[in-house]
Amino acid sequence: MTVIAATARERMLLAKDASRSVGLLTDAQKADLLRAIADGIDAAAAEIVAANAEDLERGRANGLSAGLQDRLRLDEARVHALASAVRDVADLPDPVGRVLEERTIAGGVRLQKVSVPFGVIGSIYEARPNVTVDIASLALRAGNAVVLRGGSAAQSSNAALIAVMRGVLAAQGVDPEAIQTVDDFGRDGARELMRARGLVDVLVPRGSAELIRTVVAESSVPVIETGAGVVHIVLDSSAPLDWARDIVVNAKVQRPSVCNAVETVLVLRDAAERLVPPVVAALQSAGVTVHGDADARRLAPGIVPATEEDWATEHMSLDLSLRIVDDLDEALTHIRTYSTQHTESIITTDDAHAERFLAEVDAAVVMANASTRFTDGGEFGFGAEVGISTQKLHARGPMGLPELTSVKWLARGSGQIRS
Repeated sequence: MTVIAATARERMLLAKDASRSVGLLTDAQKADLLRAIADGIDAAAAEIVAANAEDLERGRANGLSAGLQDRLRLDEARVHALASAVRDVADLPDPVGRVLEERTIAGGVRLQKVSVPFGVIGSIYEARPNVTVDIASLALRAGNAVVLRGGSAAQSSNAALIAVMRGVLAAQGVDPEAIQTVDDFGRDGARELMRARGLVDVLVPRGSAELIRTVVAESSVPVIETGAGVVHIVLDSSAPLDWARDIVVNAKVQRPSVCNAVETVLVLRDAAERLVPPVVAALQSAGVTVHGDADARRLAPGIVPATEEDWATEHMSLDLSLRIVDDLDEALTHIRTYSTQHTESIITTDDAHAERFLAEVDAAVVMANASTRFTDGGEFGFGAEVGISTQKLHARGPMGLPELTSVKWLARGSGQIRS
């Protein structure tokens, strides 16, 4: 459906109005709505892919990086995967109306703490049309309206997806103004969204570290910060070679442009001669350029020199930084210095080292003997995710339905007054 509101603020006012009726939908109504959206996306796959091709052609012409092109790309398989994820969200338990706490206070007033929708969720992101569907479906399942700013790189794709979803809402008798976009207002729309305190209840940025810093610094709307992924894997002295090789290659190669891909591998010195040559060879055979320190370069051919900047870089490409460290203490110090507190993993059969790593590393997700690619709302059983929060307030890690609700206290009395 065509949005007729003339300004970004008018669209947010419409979303605020729509949020009241969406918040009153029953569990079954919300689930049925999402299943209809999934069917609509499946039915419109060809049109969505055609719109995405326009974005990809424009991106290539404008020099969009290979990593961002991968995030931007929607083929038919990815479109159908988006629809499948929406169905998964539909099947999740309703996060609204859960009784989180209850008690009776002095005088006999009965209290309940219950989960309620936020109201209006805003999101600013770039070159990720999948986020358009993920956030809209999660927001609706949690009884919220949504205002989206998906960036110019994915404007055609986002417009096609939003048109499908708004059309389904209207056909299902739900106010289509519950899904809004400010894309066509460009950067002015993003600024309006960041200043929409009172209309938008919470704002979730997803994208580059620069984008997230800008939103956090400039927004008057409360922000749930999702961070960049300078992700580490530590290869401990006891790491089995097959685990080390397979996990590192999977974490880097399966989809290098995403935030849970590994960027730096730290190898304990007494395992370096055993592990570095075969792990580097496996990475190189998969097309990865390894940036290594002097010690690593002595152990395997074809490694390019690492710079200080490499340790703090989220490559989002087939590039990986490799460093030899003396012991677990030095590995933990490196992680404390360069981590973005997204996901960190250790490969080890030493239970004491595994438990120390899990306890000491400060990140949203800390792993032992698993690929960092598992840090994902779908993999965690959330159906989809709003983002991966690297902050410590309200939400941390992959954010699903419960993170899109707030709480309120209900008090039921029978004429009591306070003495």
